[in-house]
Amino acid sequence: MTMFSDPDCIHSHRVRLVLSEKGIQAEIESCDPDNKPEDLVQLNPSNSLPTLIDRDLVLYDARVVVEYLDERYPHPPFMPVDPVSRARTRLALFRIESDWYAFLPALEAGGELAETARHQMAESLTAAADVFAAMPYFLSDDFSMLDATLAPLLWRLNHYGVELPAAAAPIVEYTKRVFDRPGFQASLTNRERELG
Repeated sequence: MTMFSDPDCIHSHRVRLVLSEKGIQAEIESCDPDNKPEDLVQLNPSNSLPTLIDRDLVLYDARVVVEYLDERYPHPPFMPVDPVSRARTRLALFRIESDWYAFLPALEAGGELAETARHQMAESLTAAADVFAAMPYFLSDDFSMLDATLAPLLWRLNHYGVELPAAAAPIVEYTKRVFDRPGFQASLTNRERELG
């Protein structure tokens, strides 16, 4: 198994985190997003990162990749077993991506857009502080796909200048729990360590 990864891309980090937390052996090919290897261009028609190659299977789009990894390597499970709980988890993933990941383009653009996005993201996260406080992990007693999606985002808050107020203390406690996990630490590239 080989994964083509951008060393500081949140989507690549998400896949590396699932690989690490599940103990899946994969060769990680770190790629410059502006100068991708020729074999990646031939394998992936969208020419995007991350891209996972598992024998004859080529997958791209982080969410597709992490769900495949969870199904291919079911222990420990990162998605619930029953259909109703899986649907709820998928809906929560959709909300994380559409509500919080949606701030990333503005944060990366800088300037006035980034300043507005910083404020809105801090407000939105703080509004969810009770959810972070309810259980050891996000909506779960165990590390799940939701945590694998949230952790790379929360790791980058300092880098983007997003400051959480005192009311967001449960989120800070949550990040300590998740960031201290050996799997999370192993998933970080050198560039990402500088972001945290």
